[in-house]
Amino acid sequence: MSGFKTVMLMSALTALFMALGYTLGGSGGAVIALLAAAGMNLFTFWNADRIVLSMHHAREVDEASAPEFVGLVRELAQRAGLPMPRVYLIDEPHPNAFATGRNPDNAAVAATTGLLSMLTREEVAGVMAHELGHVKNRDTLIMTMVATIAGAISMLANFGLFFRGNSGNGHGNMLAGLLAVIVAPFAAMIVQMAISRTREYGADAAGAQISGNPHALASALAKISGQAQRIPNPVAQRNPAAAQLYIVPTHVSELFSTHPATEKRIAALHDMAAHMGTPAASGRSSRASALSPVAAPSRRRSSALDPLRRD
Repeated sequence: MSGFKTVMLMSALTALFMALGYTLGGSGGAVIALLAAAGMNLFTFWNADRIVLSMHHAREVDEASAPEFVGLVRELAQRAGLPMPRVYLIDEPHPNAFATGRNPDNAAVAATTGLLSMLTREEVAGVMAHELGHVKNRDTLIMTMVATIAGAISMLANFGLFFRGNSGNGHGNMLAGLLAVIVAPFAAMIVQMAISRTREYGADAAGAQISGNPHALASALAKISGQAQRIPNPVAQRNPAAAQLYIVPTHVSELFSTHPATEKRIAALHDMAAHMGTPAASGRSSRASALSPVAAPSRRRSSALDPLRRD
């Protein structure tokens, strides 16, 4: 994302903070909101990744606690020419993954246990390569900053509605109520502007190149997209702005979706595979991963990377 577009985004978010501050405290409230927004922007630049990971209750893993998963990420990072990111697991049945961090040297990738238990090793490789594609394309800083700040704006709007609701000021009640209704969707629109749908296509393309297997990523998207809509995601339900972090969208309004249709992404990946000359997988094959000569054991229905070691 260009520096100009980033500045415009943060200016719009700051303007929203000031508008809400004015609603709560007049011109003095707007000044306080401006100072708070400036401080939050600076804090978020350095800490957005920690905030997002904490919000998901993610736990960091290493070769001792999750050797296959961490080893796979290490192989992919080497193929991508990236520093080894920190690796996290989220103990949730919801199948999804995301990347965060202000730059490739401070990046982190995370996946849910639901995703690892659902996919084959090759499919997990495709998903994590997609996330490393975001890191390589330097999408992660703006993704995490926008998710954090947009969520804060929504909470501030709700606070303003509650505060004014007890103030006895009818005009303030009406204005605060209007802001509370429109700010959250407007923040989601800013997210959509900041993380355009072309970003996901770009990460898909980068992930296919990194893993060397566009079909595996396409297969993973087909498997998890429906489940991601069906299985609740508590974080996205509390903070809809977080939905733009994930590899597939959660159950949010299509009007504000930051992801292209999964079917279009899958079609683009198959086209890319045809240009790369990558053969399509046949059925539930146990053939070796593009990153490893060892096939996942065919007796296991769950992923070879299942952190729960379920048989």
